[in-house]
Amino acid sequence: SVRQYCLGLSMERLASFEDHEGFDGVMVGTPQGPFHFEFTYCRHHPVRPSPTPEDLVVFYVRQSAAWERRCEIMAQAGLREVSPFNPYWGRDGRSFRDDDGYTVVIQRASWPPSS
Repeated sequence: SVRQYCLGLSMERLASFEDHEGFDGVMVGTPQGPFHFEFTYCRHHPVRPSPTPEDLVVFYVRQSAAWERRCEIMAQAGLREVSPFNPYWGRDGRSFRDDDGYTVVIQRASWPPSS
């Protein structure tokens, strides 16, 4: 997942930790960004990922050329394109599934939406 998110979303490994009370983790994002993804693993009680079809991360890319390029990069990073469970996300976006089964939507639009 770390590799896929770094490559597919042009993020980087920001920090990591090992054996913090039995947990290992890696944070990926953009430096000084307002968020990060944290991927953790429990050494003593491993938990299998259990995503639902509605567990989504949505990225908005307004310009068509940039949106198309981002979708290409997602596929090159090894995320599989899938049909969205909710058809709304297929109208102006494309959905990609990571190796753990979570879905990332690359939506061709602005956020917040213009009224």
